[in-house]
Amino acid sequence: MSDNFYRAFEDRYRGSRELIKARLAAYQPFYAPLAALYPGATVLDLGCGRGEWLELLGEQGFDTFGVDLDDGMLAACRERGLRVELTDALSALRARADASVAMVSAFHLVEHIPFEMVQELIREARRVLLPGGLLVMETPNPENLVVGASSFYMDPSHLRPIPPPLLDFVVGFAGFARQKVLRLQEAAQLHEGKPIGLIDVLDGVSPDYAVLGQKQAPEAILAPFGAPFAASYGISLSDLALRFEEQDHSRRAELHQALGQLGDRVGRREQADSATFDILHKGLARIAEGVESNRLRHDAAEAQLHDLRARDDQLLQRQEQQAQLAQQTQAAFQEHLAALAQRVGTAEERAAQHQRRVEELLDSTSWRVTAPLRMVTGYAYRLRDAARDGRIVPGLKRRVTPPLLALMRALLRRPRAKRAALSVLRRFPGLHARLYGVLRRGSAAPPAPPPASPFPDSAGDLSPRAQHIYQELKQAIDSRKN
Repeated sequence: MSDNFYRAFEDRYRGSRELIKARLAAYQPFYAPLAALYPGATVLDLGCGRGEWLELLGEQGFDTFGVDLDDGMLAACRERGLRVELTDALSALRARADASVAMVSAFHLVEHIPFEMVQELIREARRVLLPGGLLVMETPNPENLVVGASSFYMDPSHLRPIPPPLLDFVVGFAGFARQKVLRLQEAAQLHEGKPIGLIDVLDGVSPDYAVLGQKQAPEAILAPFGAPFAASYGISLSDLALRFEEQDHSRRAELHQALGQLGDRVGRREQADSATFDILHKGLARIAEGVESNRLRHDAAEAQLHDLRARDDQLLQRQEQQAQLAQQTQAAFQEHLAALAQRVGTAEERAAQHQRRVEELLDSTSWRVTAPLRMVTGYAYRLRDAARDGRIVPGLKRRVTPPLLALMRALLRRPRAKRAALSVLRRFPGLHARLYGVLRRGSAAPPAPPPASPFPDSAGDLSPRAQHIYQELKQAIDSRKN
């Protein structure tokens, strides 16, 4: 594989040097007592890459030496003055003498080589280590399901993932005094006791792990490493799965408890709702009764309103008819008034004409000349009519009675003449009775004379032409009075 490709790949996906050095500090419980046990001892790093581990252990006082097959990666080490060599891991181990190095490390190397070479590498590392020396092998953790199924194969030079129990067994089988599995680089919040989700079970397991083996040595040498080998590191799949199940069980229990409480509340609420429903049902029944009563009253009111509207309509029709009749009557009255005014105007014109004719007649010479004749003729006509109607005697009585009354009253005012007249009348009882009756009638108040008429009482005293004019005038005056 070309130098440029793998270095660029590491720069993008492995992380910065500072990040890698911070992650490697997790091994401090192991390399710190080793540095105190073997100050300045040699550390052999197989597949040293960019040299972050060599730089960290050099800072702790170790004599570091690294080997790698990628010259591009070794260039990064040489840039920092680190001692490195271009060679393979087994050749570098075989070139070392027995019990010559304090630590053999291999970070993300074993997944790149066949399993037989892994076994050979572990045996050679045990040979070259000092008593109590450490073998460190870090590799991707296939317990992390996302790593084992996906991200492991991002590196095209990976062969196959190695499960932690297998690599641990190989180290023990190779004759190391004790070995330890360290799970690394998991998220810090998973240690805070917060609730975890399914994604945490799938991707929360420590993405890397390491197997540390320690070579057999006297107890005094091994004792400082007892606590680090006894401690627990990282999070396994079983840890997360168990936590998830416990959390799920706790959630289920809380849910069942909440459901039980909810059931109790629902039961109490149902009882309260039932009582409320009864009250509501009764209230609705009363409301329905009230609504029905109101509906009946409303229907009755509507019926009355309908009757009133019908009556109003009839009254309105009558008023309209009366208005129309009044209009017709008024129109007829106006027409009658107009006709009457026209007739009055015509009568007035005709009366004026007759008046002018009468005035002309009275002012005429013939009227004045014939006045004596008309007077004599009138007297003759009246005498004829009086004789025909029997009015001569009464007429004479009317003419004779006043002088007779005046004479008798004069005699009554003179006692001597009164006595002389009575002595004569006693000889004529009939005449005496008549004269007494005349005197009694004459003592009553005389009737009021009729109003003088401008025209004669009878048209018989007039000439034929005057009679014709008289009749026309009389008709005109009568029509005007009507």
